Amino acid sequence: MRIFTLIVAAASAFSLAACEGTDLERGVMGAGIGAATASATGRNVAAGAAIGGAAGVVCDDVTPQLCN
Repeated sequence: MRIFTLIVAAASAFSLAACEGTDLERGVMGAGIGAATASATGRNVAAGAAIGGAAGVVCDDVTPQLCN
């Protein structure tokens, strides 16, 4: 179940964080999405925020066609 939570948090961060312009903006958006997802699923909120933030920051490096 933990891996499912991580996948959902990362997918949410990638999809919504792609709308922002800079790495910092995407990181903050991803951290918020990760924390909200972790909280909603009863997981560690700090870990969710860290994973979501990292996903938001590296989004443009991993999927440049989605993160402009």
